[in-house]
Amino acid sequence: MQRQKNLGNMEQKIHIGTSGWHYKHWMGTFYPPEVKQKGFTDYYLRFFSTVEVNNSFYRLPTPETFANWRSATPENFVFAVKASRFITHMKKLKEPQEGLSRLFNSVNSLEEKLGPILFQLPPMWHVNKERLQDFLRLLPPYYRYTFEFRHPSWYAPEVLDLLRERNIAFCIYELEGHMSPLEITADFAYVRLHGPDGKYAGSYSESAMQWWAKQCLDWQAQGLDVYVYFDNDQLGYAAFNAQRLQQLVLEQMQAL
Repeated sequence: MQRQKNLGNMEQKIHIGTSGWHYKHWMGTFYPPEVKQKGFTDYYLRFFSTVEVNNSFYRLPTPETFANWRSATPENFVFAVKASRFITHMKKLKEPQEGLSRLFNSVNSLEEKLGPILFQLPPMWHVNKERLQDFLRLLPPYYRYTFEFRHPSWYAPEVLDLLRERNIAFCIYELEGHMSPLEITADFAYVRLHGPDGKYAGSYSESAMQWWAKQCLDWQAQGLDVYVYFDNDQLGYAAFNAQRLQQLVLEQMQAL
């Protein structure tokens, strides 16, 4: 089967995939019963050219693991990487030097296949502009970053301005019926879709898929790269929704 390529008829690309891919409970749904765990990656690569690594939130893979993923994927593959909860949840961005050093030491093994690095902040942590500002000063400027603010108090204009100053993306997301603002603060858009029926549950409707496809193309037309990752891993819905969104983007692109 032909591998799925990054979408786009312009220089800017639309990257569509899932948040994680090594799910045992996808066997018999997205992964056919005959595909064993060691074959998950090869099967995933038949359909997608990007993935968001989310197990790095719980345990950061070694540089060797990232290097193996780099060598096992085709030339155009892109890995987004979720930063460790040690940085975002345990330390709440305080004294991040050690955590950031470990993070960059590992993800650098992806080399040219490294996409945006995601920092997801805790849902009960209210806005702290000064803490965020201090943290952003320590981020090397040659990576792409995105921040998923789980508490709405972070949607403040002064926070968005901080992101814009450093070309860092505001992560657009939907979770448990909450839709974040559609804010663009960088030269790329980053979207996480966690499921329409609660956390990581349910399949997105055709009308929702049509809307997101149009939004992706609108952002691309504005000169933005676009990254969309589905996190509704229940019953493999993430993979099926990602496939459908790819199809719709292509159809709408061809209709232009």
